[in-house]
Amino acid sequence: MKTRNLGELQVCAVGLGTMGFSHGYGPATSEPEAVDLIRKAFDLGCTLFDTAEAYADGANERLVGRALAPVRDQVVIATKFYLDGSHTHTELGRKIRAHLEASLARLGTDHVELYYQHRVPDSIPVEDVAAVMGELIAEGKILGWGQSQATEEQIRRAHAITPLTAVQSEYSIMERMWERDVIPACEELGIGFVPFSPLASGFLSGMVSADDTYTGDDARRVITRFHKDNVRANQPLVDLLTSFADQKGATPAQISLAWMLHKKDFIVPIPGSRKLHRIQENLDAAELDLTDEEFTRIENELAKIEIHGNRTDEDVMSLKKLLETDQ
Repeated sequence: MKTRNLGELQVCAVGLGTMGFSHGYGPATSEPEAVDLIRKAFDLGCTLFDTAEAYADGANERLVGRALAPVRDQVVIATKFYLDGSHTHTELGRKIRAHLEASLARLGTDHVELYYQHRVPDSIPVEDVAAVMGELIAEGKILGWGQSQATEEQIRRAHAITPLTAVQSEYSIMERMWERDVIPACEELGIGFVPFSPLASGFLSGMVSADDTYTGDDARRVITRFHKDNVRANQPLVDLLTSFADQKGATPAQISLAWMLHKKDFIVPIPGSRKLHRIQENLDAAELDLTDEEFTRIENELAKIEIHGNRTDEDVMSLKKLLETDQ
């Protein structure tokens, strides 16, 4: 597996997002099966594993900790905390430390390599969070820190206090808003960029049908790109990816990831999957090189295609109401 750098952390070029093992895409994977898949991902060359305290109320962290325990010193674990409201500096430091200690206990480790602020509320000054992160780095509790879904301004303000290791946000061929300012800022400041949902929740696999249905806590129930009319309207994008995949002896998902990897050398996507052949397919995308000419052709064709539907936090939050009516 090729490697890349997130700040001073060396990681595999394509990591693994583990959220889907526990929630967000229908019934959770059984723990023995999920542990086996995570360990097989490591065997295939994956060294970056992403989780969060919010995923299944901590269950995902426990899963990741158990799975990676035998190879703990050979992997990079990234997790996230969430806080809102207003706090004094002392209160903020105490609360972040409490969140971190709880995550470390669930993960079964004494440190994490990368600790993200999971969303960045306006109510908490980013400078205050950055200062606490600097203290945690100095103590060896974390090796680096990051922000999720941060704006360019928030990134610059935080980075000036304690340099950021990485910024994590949704980014894919179907969601490119961060190209305007955040990705250029990361390049300027030497910050890694970690796209979650780099395959647009599986849409870019080319396997999605307008007839597909989703149940339970599957977020695709509320992500508008999966609405039947939008699935049909986005077919030109799928056709484009399929065409390039056929030319390269690859899959549409691999073309999507290779496009992203070609764009910038500090981008490290973390696609998630619950099937071994899909995990291998995604990791193998790191070995698929696009030429500059191929990349330019893809970009030119993408410029002609309108994307229908997206994924918003508001839509995902609406899933809770659907789950209540299901009961």
